[in-house]
Amino acid sequence: MSSGRGISRSVRLFSAFRVEQTEPDRFYGALADDSIALLRDWTELRDRVVLDVGAGPRQFADAFRAAGARYVPVDHDPMVSSVADGGVVATAAALPLADRSVDLVFSSNLWEHVREPEAVADEMVRVVRPGGLVFLSYTNWLSPWGGHETSPWHWLGGKRAARRYERRHGHPPKNTVDRTLFRVSVAQGLRWARRQPEVEVLVARPRYLPDVAEHLLKVPGARELLTWNLLLILRRR
Repeated sequence: MSSGRGISRSVRLFSAFRVEQTEPDRFYGALADDSIALLRDWTELRDRVVLDVGAGPRQFADAFRAAGARYVPVDHDPMVSSVADGGVVATAAALPLADRSVDLVFSSNLWEHVREPEAVADEMVRVVRPGGLVFLSYTNWLSPWGGHETSPWHWLGGKRAARRYERRHGHPPKNTVDRTLFRVSVAQGLRWARRQPEVEVLVARPRYLPDVAEHLLKVPGARELLTWNLLLILRRR
């Protein structure tokens, strides 16, 4: 199924990542388009009901709708751009949908922001129909970007990194460790996916790296430092 994603794709994504703050349209547009390409390896999107849990910027809504999907964004913040335009305001831990009611759950960079990530992931599985997919990706704590805007100083401690950020910028970081940003690991996501009885793991690899980098996940220490962002694509049994 793989389209053989290699070095050139990774260079494009990391180039866009570098300008996330100054050119968000470029970064989120590239990430949304790449997400669509990843999903098309495994499913048709036209006329599928896609639930975006922890909905992001409007670029994701635009990309899914351009692919013909019936896109439904969900977030606890009604001011998120994709939710403000007809989305659902709810928490990821209690999705207001019936069991087995959607074709695909998409969740990009939410897991590290919830206190009980496994429970949230179980909730995503609950609402997907048999044969449907869950796309789950997140930034692990020990990755170079694990502290988000406080990176890479989070490697010296999350609270220390937050104090340093506040001294330099005059205000605390948006992502506060142990409150809105949690120390999730690659091992944690892999363990949950492999133990979740209702899913089959189709893809487990670093999201931004070439496909061959999936072998990193077999090396416990290296995977936490080098993965950057874990991608899981799961099929509901």
